[in-house]
Amino acid sequence: MTKLYVALNEALAIVSPHNGEWRADLHLIGSQPQCVAVDPLRPEQIYCGTFDQGLWYSSNAGKSWQHVEEGITSEHVMSVAVSAVERAGGYGVVYAGTEPSALFRSEDGGNTWRELATLRQLPSAPTWSFPPRPYTSHIRWITPDPLLAGRIFAAAEAGALVRSLDGGEHWEDRKPDGPFDTHTLVMHPMAPNRLYSAAGDGFMQPGNGFVQSNDGGETWYRPDEGLEHHYLWSIAADPADPSTLVISAAHSPQQAHDPRHAESAIYRRSGNSSWQQVRAGLPEPRGMLTSVLVTNKAEPGVFYAANNQGVFRSADAGSSWEALPIHWPEGTQIGRAHGLVVV
Repeated sequence: MTKLYVALNEALAIVSPHNGEWRADLHLIGSQPQCVAVDPLRPEQIYCGTFDQGLWYSSNAGKSWQHVEEGITSEHVMSVAVSAVERAGGYGVVYAGTEPSALFRSEDGGNTWRELATLRQLPSAPTWSFPPRPYTSHIRWITPDPLLAGRIFAAAEAGALVRSLDGGEHWEDRKPDGPFDTHTLVMHPMAPNRLYSAAGDGFMQPGNGFVQSNDGGETWYRPDEGLEHHYLWSIAADPADPSTLVISAAHSPQQAHDPRHAESAIYRRSGNSSWQQVRAGLPEPRGMLTSVLVTNKAEPGVFYAANNQGVFRSADAGSSWEALPIHWPEGTQIGRAHGLVVV
């Protein structure tokens, strides 16, 4: 059974099929979910980070939740990720990133945590700054390598994409040509050492925000042909083809995230072709906040997108989309989608 976990402004929605339709049940109501992750080899193990109540975890696919009481020193949990290849006690090793920027690791299913403190000792760390709150920064995204245990990437918003080769004990600082403001970083098990970064770099400096590495993050380049929006937010790769990508973009952070100015786009690229904007089955660009994009490894050729207009599914590798007919609880305000996982 397919199940979706959607981090909304004030609740985590768990969406599942029920009597021929999709039904959303709301959990952690009143919190401010920012991110959600599922253990790839233990799909009933769910993690949800919030901006005001720290990190929560569930061992029964979201039926009940436990709050992390110790080990994570900030209530602002902005990112969470579970390794598919680092395992301990039957669980995937979990990483959680916070504001102010810090990274934490759990080896027992989220019960206990310890900080990976050398991250904050990197030379670039004092320069990290989040423009809306310039006095601080946060770890916006975490990507454990799907094939190589211990290799992990962390994105500080804004300022650096950094790499560890030993599970976060030690870190390498930002590469000179690497992305500055990564929002989403994707790796694919069929393409070892390849990384795709959807970043805000194109808004902050000349160029665009799609940045790619083919050597595990040593060097980077920016294949942007066809992109007319350069503030990039989310990216996903086809489970069956790592060269088929879907990306969400806007002209500015305001158009990406502010409902008063919302206007965004979704692009698709396959192989070495140029980026093509996709509109079939999607809402009008004006009024649509940037989408969170994901795939499910059990569904080759399928993409999912969540935004303020709903949740959408593409069954033809991102070429066309249709809205999922979800029955939301009365009074639900979807608002901005912060995170999405499909299992």
